[in-house]
Amino acid sequence: MKRSVVTALAVGFLISASLPAFAAGSESDETAPPPKTKTTTRCTDGKVWDKDKKECVKPQKSGFNDDQLFQAAREFAYAGQYDNAITVLKLAKNQDDPRILNYLGYSNRKAGRMQLGMTYYRRALQRDENYILARSYMGQALLEQGDVQAARVQLVEIRDRGGENTWAYRSLLQSLNGQIRY
Repeated sequence: MKRSVVTALAVGFLISASLPAFAAGSESDETAPPPKTKTTTRCTDGKVWDKDKKECVKPQKSGFNDDQLFQAAREFAYAGQYDNAITVLKLAKNQDDPRILNYLGYSNRKAGRMQLGMTYYRRALQRDENYILARSYMGQALLEQGDVQAARVQLVEIRDRGGENTWAYRSLLQSLNGQIRY
């Protein structure tokens, strides 16, 4: 092989190896908790860190795309700022995006609005039945409601859809095994 071909193959391999692995129904292992950024460590009052402007901005005036809004909302949700997460998620243009619906479910459930959260989980799964994170969160909600059998069904669905080696599966399994209590 010519040196340039070998170099090109090596570069291609390195690039592909550095790309995130995609499991069934997940984005770049979106099932793992997000890292904290300045959105939750520096910004206040529901503002979001704008990397370009290097300041905290109101999400309504940010001009962020749906992916950026989703990432900020996800970070808010994991930081326990559920109402801020919901506010940001409601700004997304595509309100039928399963990720948006799932985190509306998560944030509403965690804020004490269980039935509304379940409605969003069902809508997320109507859009993408392979979305394992929505299945995991729904399973955890079912456990909170005392429906262990329905939660086990979600665990089996996650496994059968190729998600056995994900955080979503492990988290629901731990909840079912009593390692995580609600």
